[in-house]
Amino acid sequence: MQDSSSHAGLSATTVGTLCGIAAATCWALGLVVAKHGIAIGLAPTDLAFHRFVWSGLLLLPMMARVGFADLGGVGWWRGLVILVLAGPLQAIASYSGFFFAPLGHGAVIHPASAALGGLLLAYLVLGEQLSGSRIIGVIGIILGLAVLAGEAVTTIGGNAWTGDLLFATAGLMWAVFTTCLRKWRTSGIMAARIVGTLSLLIYAPLHAVLFGFDQMISVGLTENLIQIAVQGIFSGLLALYLFGRAVTALGAGRASTFPALVPALTVLIGFLILGEVPTIAQLAGLAIVGVGFRFALKP
Repeated sequence: MQDSSSHAGLSATTVGTLCGIAAATCWALGLVVAKHGIAIGLAPTDLAFHRFVWSGLLLLPMMARVGFADLGGVGWWRGLVILVLAGPLQAIASYSGFFFAPLGHGAVIHPASAALGGLLLAYLVLGEQLSGSRIIGVIGIILGLAVLAGEAVTTIGGNAWTGDLLFATAGLMWAVFTTCLRKWRTSGIMAARIVGTLSLLIYAPLHAVLFGFDQMISVGLTENLIQIAVQGIFSGLLALYLFGRAVTALGAGRASTFPALVPALTVLIGFLILGEVPTIAQLAGLAIVGVGFRFALKP
């Protein structure tokens, strides 16, 4: 019996680890393919459409089962807040950063800003104490972001700093979103249903009226299908499912380490798919932020 339990535990740990790594890979792939989409002529608004509206079609029946009247008990006011913070607007801010800054900056600044903002908001809003290791993590993340900001101003030039600010804005929006979920005791699954459903009902018609579909049509069917698959399915629903499996198998504490893999995986996948070679400054910023993540995720 002891051997059987041990093997079952090892199996659960292995499955959870693989699911966590796969979820991080899906998120990283989403960033890389978004950069590609911007490069070939898709607008950030088009990418946001692919990211949320098609998955909204799949999530709509699930929301119908828990009830539209109060959005499954979350309420419409909170639901709209969730939509603004974690829906198309947040994605558009992130995608727009690729007009000005390289993939390496988006790969690090977005998740680092989300982690930094989440730690600070947990302290200020939720009353969680900042341990010594987390303070070191905060300092590390800030130093890593400073390295990238320095490169944007001194080496890349132009409006690279604008892209960095957009990435940081998207990350901070995500930090506020996760803080709201914790304060309101709302699950990530329910939040995904809300964002997908409201994106379908609100953002889809707004996109049709304000932006149209000319740019989507101009890049061809294949490129749109790639974005639908990667943004809407892999980076959206599949990543959420895999991360949920990781949390179930490993617990929230250990599973929380997997998003820290996103920056390094994004840089690696970007090099393999897009041929983007990170600079020394970007690698240094990535390494410093990685160390910061390591300390920030300790209890």
